[in-house]
Amino acid sequence: MDGDSFVEAVSEAQATELHRLGSDKYLVAATGADLAEGPVLASVAQTAASGLETFETWAEHESGPAAEAFAAAADTEAEHLGRLHERLTDETASTGDAGEDGPGANGVDEALGTAETTAERAGALVGRGLVLDRTLLQVVNFFINEGDNAGADFVRELRSDANDQVSAGAELLETVCESDKDWEEAQTAAERVIETAYDEYAAALEGMGVDPKPVC
Repeated sequence: MDGDSFVEAVSEAQATELHRLGSDKYLVAATGADLAEGPVLASVAQTAASGLETFETWAEHESGPAAEAFAAAADTEAEHLGRLHERLTDETASTGDAGEDGPGANGVDEALGTAETTAERAGALVGRGLVLDRTLLQVVNFFINEGDNAGADFVRELRSDANDQVSAGAELLETVCESDKDWEEAQTAAERVIETAYDEYAAALEGMGVDPKPVC
């Protein structure tokens, strides 16, 4: 297996979950149906803060290419967090405490935390990036619907960086995976992140009486 086939395999295995995470119900789940700019940006900021903390920890415990890759991922999340806070007004900042003061505990954090080997961490980075690719699409659409082209372009940049992290994780896997077992463990880690993100999304919607499955 190589990096490209790894991403393809994970995407195919989790196609249903990724598709639903990219639906127009995502922001309903992420904001508790408070579809205003503040809560929307706060949800993105919380994700960035969580990623920053995780990737910094991974970089501290790795060396060589892995440490460099995770440090770069942490730098990206730090930049995102700073830019998100710049966009938050005083009103939205009060809604986004989790993004400013530290990440709230959630299942995706725990799924990332279960990645112990370098291969598992690289796989989890890929999984998280695939989730962000889908969910940030809905944030782009939110700003388009608000007529805020600058906001949509801003989130497109965040989404592009998420795809870059997918590529970085895949490239790192090509360096660190020495056996089929390494690739398998990495895929399990990637899929665990996606499955956990979907489970939280579905649970949030079901808690509001909304069916997470698309209407056919």
